[in-house]
Amino acid sequence: MQRTVLLVDDNREIIELLKLFLEKEGLRILEAYNGAQAWSCIQQESIDLAVLDIMMPELNGVQLLQLLRAEYKLPVILLSAKNQDSDKILGLRLGADDFISKPFNPLEVVARIHAMLRRTYDFNEPAEPVQDTLGHTRIGELMLDHTDCVLYKAGREIPLTAIEYKLLSTLMNAPGRIFTKKQLFEQVWSEHYYEDANTIMVHISRLRDKVEETPKQPEYIRTIRGLGYKFAKKDDFR
Repeated sequence: MQRTVLLVDDNREIIELLKLFLEKEGLRILEAYNGAQAWSCIQQESIDLAVLDIMMPELNGVQLLQLLRAEYKLPVILLSAKNQDSDKILGLRLGADDFISKPFNPLEVVARIHAMLRRTYDFNEPAEPVQDTLGHTRIGELMLDHTDCVLYKAGREIPLTAIEYKLLSTLMNAPGRIFTKKQLFEQVWSEHYYEDANTIMVHISRLRDKVEETPKQPEYIRTIRGLGYKFAKKDDFR
């Protein structure tokens, strides 16, 4: 399911920067440039998470947060140049779920948004069944047989090396979860990670050549820029 994030800030450059990064992650982005515009958007659209600047015209972020919390339960991240502890405490007490100070690293904002969406929605839903009773993991046209360590795509056997099987099994058994290169390396090779990102990249590239219709535009093994990799969920192919 594609999630919708509302970005609210009177600085258009900030919104455009975050929008660029977030849309690459597959998120749907809505924009508002003052509190009143944001409140109207919240009432009219289905929004999964809001990022609110504090210092805005018409309705500031704190006032908007108070209105929002009276009617909605969606997660809210406050974004502000006001980084005193008292400002953070006030925002959190009024119902914000996180607080990010300006200036910020956009990759950190992306990571926090993903973490908040996972905590709010993915972790509170029943876990998606991964393996069936025969020890198979099925996602899209792929079926990974864990008994014989064999991959099938649309019924056709795809040969895998031992490392490729371990790597694919790790990703497919946790669809939607983002794995860093360090996590993948230590889980698949059972060794300490020494910034050997190239090893992971080479094996991911080889797997994509085997499972993707268009390896340069992967549907299954997706790159999460600045973070790592994740495998598509079953719902992505329905």
